[in-house]
Amino acid sequence: MPKQKKSENLWLKKYPQDIPWDVKFVGKPVHEMLEESARKFPTRPCIDFLGKKFSYQEVMTLVNKVAEGLQAQGVKKGTRVGIFMPNASYFPIFYFGILKAGGIVVNYSPLYVVQEIAAQIRDSNTEIMVTLDLDVLYTKILAAHEETKLKKIIICPVKDILPFPKNFLFPLLKRKDLANVKWDKLHLNFKDLTNNNGQPKAVKIDPENDIAVFQYTGGTTGIPKGAMLTHANIHINAQQALMWFAKVDEGNERILAALPLFHVFAMTAIMTLAVKCGAEMFMMFPRFNVDEAMKMIQKHKITFFPAVPTIYTMINNHPDVKKFQLTSLKACLSGGAPLPIEVKKQFESLTGCKLVEAYGLSETSPGVTSNPLWTLSKAGSIGIPLPGTEVRIIARDKKNQEVAQGERGEICIKGPQVMKGYWNRPEETERVMQGGYFHTGDIGYMDEDGYIFLVDRIKDLIICSGYNVYPRVVEEAIYQHSAVEEVTVIGVPDAKQGESVKAFIKLKAGKVVSEKELIAFLKDRLSSVEMPKYFEFRDALPKTMIGKLSKKELRAEELSKITKK
Repeated sequence: MPKQKKSENLWLKKYPQDIPWDVKFVGKPVHEMLEESARKFPTRPCIDFLGKKFSYQEVMTLVNKVAEGLQAQGVKKGTRVGIFMPNASYFPIFYFGILKAGGIVVNYSPLYVVQEIAAQIRDSNTEIMVTLDLDVLYTKILAAHEETKLKKIIICPVKDILPFPKNFLFPLLKRKDLANVKWDKLHLNFKDLTNNNGQPKAVKIDPENDIAVFQYTGGTTGIPKGAMLTHANIHINAQQALMWFAKVDEGNERILAALPLFHVFAMTAIMTLAVKCGAEMFMMFPRFNVDEAMKMIQKHKITFFPAVPTIYTMINNHPDVKKFQLTSLKACLSGGAPLPIEVKKQFESLTGCKLVEAYGLSETSPGVTSNPLWTLSKAGSIGIPLPGTEVRIIARDKKNQEVAQGERGEICIKGPQVMKGYWNRPEETERVMQGGYFHTGDIGYMDEDGYIFLVDRIKDLIICSGYNVYPRVVEEAIYQHSAVEEVTVIGVPDAKQGESVKAFIKLKAGKVVSEKELIAFLKDRLSSVEMPKYFEFRDALPKTMIGKLSKKELRAEELSKITKK
């Protein structure tokens, strides 16, 4: 393959002066970041779970006990251990404990059905699964075990991580929600696992090559693939994030863990970043609730709140938002999906907090680019590369050739956070890793200051009568209408045009707008080829496990209509 031409690093023109870009990072074992913070901030709270606090030293002690207990169960270097739970204190304790024992963390969504869990167990060779003593979780793991070679299920009691008097009331009030566990050789209780001295055997980790996490991706586009993230990938991405938030008050920040920690965005933007800077994580359980989130921001004076655009939209449109005191927020980071400009403006106006859009993928641990918090932030942009990261815009039809500045192409990434490859999928790995860069499958362009603008996913591109239509462009135009709360745009099959544009819209509470009125509003904002041919108003739009709007279900619905004809 010809050597890829290397363009000028345009982003250095406006790079924050207090953040060096050309950093040569050195990777470390991921669990060492917790050890460092436990030494620096032993008495500082690390986790607040429904009012029960765990200091950094307490978390470290439990991590050591988990690591020794796992080694006693046969976990050695490379053993896959799955975590299957919503946000709870046990999550980071097991995450770091598995890594310290030498194992590989395999993240599972608690929303998965049995077949999805079993498929991932088989693909990853997960040997041990960790879950809570809740029936809704345990029964799925037990059923998946019957279809796989899962060797052990570790059960963690919720009551043991609750403050008084919730720890006494929970088993009484939630009796029907608790799992009926048959305590045999398959099962192990958390207390029994950690009944040891907390002195695990040291495991020699090669950060650059040893895998820390299997992060599964691609469920929306086909068979999920396990991105192999090394210890260096994850440790360095946490360092990059900490450098980016240059004004972090180490040991004193308070982060709201509203996103699920099993998702790669929350893994770095919440968990490893928090641990790296000695911050306190306030966990939402079992899932996101907008009222509870605003109460927690107010009560705990949350300073950092990473979330997806739909969460900021929910806060913006909450009828009582102005009754809450949200001014403790110093910074908010939006990721996981494009941040509509109108959503950003409204949230910043309501809170006085800077909301910046960032960009990342499961394959990049995940952080790649972000708008600066304290210098130039461009609305609609995913920002500039994080320290040590290169981004190139490559021609889609010429995989090793960059496009001219301002032209659209595929966003490609080189950096210390880029995965080792996909587990057991060498052909897929070779397809996305070309010329030393990871090819993302996202379309974007770079402006004269090196700021990158994400246009759309290649898979989301709508080809209408031979013209390219980018859903995000259409969605941004529709979001400008004051009655619109959420919108998703997809291409639907069309016998004449190949595809037509269809918009699914959720209106704000109490608002009414007709299709005719919307078309009139969009007439000066969209070209004739971009104008949706179909509009469908709904009370709710489908979302993914982290709450971002999902197109997969809508596409399936449209295809099913055709097959029924």
